[in-house]
Amino acid sequence: MSYKGGNIAKGKKLAETRAGQCHTFADGGANGVGPNLYGVVGKTSGSVPGFAYSKANADSGVVWTQDVLDAYLTNPKKFMPGNKMAFAGLKKEKDRSDIISFLETLTA
Repeated sequence: MSYKGGNIAKGKKLAETRAGQCHTFADGGANGVGPNLYGVVGKTSGSVPGFAYSKANADSGVVWTQDVLDAYLTNPKKFMPGNKMAFAGLKKEKDRSDIISFLETLTA
C-alpha cells in the first residue's frame, strides 16, 4: 500500500540520500544525529529510546500518521517550531509521498 500513489523504491532512495546522513532505517538500528526511523509511522513523536529530542518534539504529542508526516516533511520548522532538525523540507508532493510510502514498509 502506498501513500498518495507513492513509489516505495523511489522513496527508499530519496530517504537514504536526503535523510540517511542523520537517520537510520533498520530494525534495531542505532540513532544518529536524528532518531532511527524504523516503525515511525504510527509512533508518537519523541518516543525513540536513547535519542535526545528537542523539547518541542518531545512535548508535542504528535502521532506520525501519513498526513502528519506529509505536513512535517513539507516544512519541519513551520510544523513544529523549536525542533532541532536541520532540514528545510521537501517541496514536491511526489517526493513526500514516495518517502512516506517507504517509511510505511518499516514495520516488524
